[in-house]
Amino acid sequence: MSTQEYRHIVRIVGNDIPGERKTLIGLTQIKGIGYNFATAILDSLKINSNSNIGNLSDENVKEIEKLILDPIKGNFPIWFLNRRKDIETGADLHLLTSDIPFTLRNDIERERIAASWRGYRHLSGLKVRGQRTRTSGRKGGAVGVAKGGLSAPVKKGDPGAPAAAADAPTTDAPAAEKKDAPAEKKT
Repeated sequence: MSTQEYRHIVRIVGNDIPGERKTLIGLTQIKGIGYNFATAILDSLKINSNSNIGNLSDENVKEIEKLILDPIKGNFPIWFLNRRKDIETGADLHLLTSDIPFTLRNDIERERIAASWRGYRHLSGLKVRGQRTRTSGRKGGAVGVAKGGLSAPVKKGDPGAPAAAADAPTTDAPAAEKKDAPAEKKT
């Protein structure tokens, strides 16, 4: 514990963490830091994981940020990182916050452009890692067959209708012509 007064919000790596949270749980609120990584950080810095995060001193917060931003210098093993052997740089990285979805989108886009099997599976919205699809993975859109059916007829003067559709005859026009035509006489 520190002699510093309690803070209601602690800012670590650009994330606001409520001060009443336990230190271990508060660190897991940062995207890219899981339970095991947070435990390893607190153990290496010898910080009590059950104390509230609002009781941390400024020095403790700086040490935590330093370890989070560069875990390799904190003697964390390489297998502990979430991005080993990055394709573009070849370096071992640990991604945080908005870097995670950005890098994931770039990886998927690279697979699509390379027209690899994984890229095709991503394009089709199917499972990528070799799972079975015969009985599982049925949530989401229909893959093989689009449901058929006629679209609703567009009415003239409909504000959502395109300009070309407003000028085109509607599907009800032939039925209207039949009503106005005189009935044929039977002989």
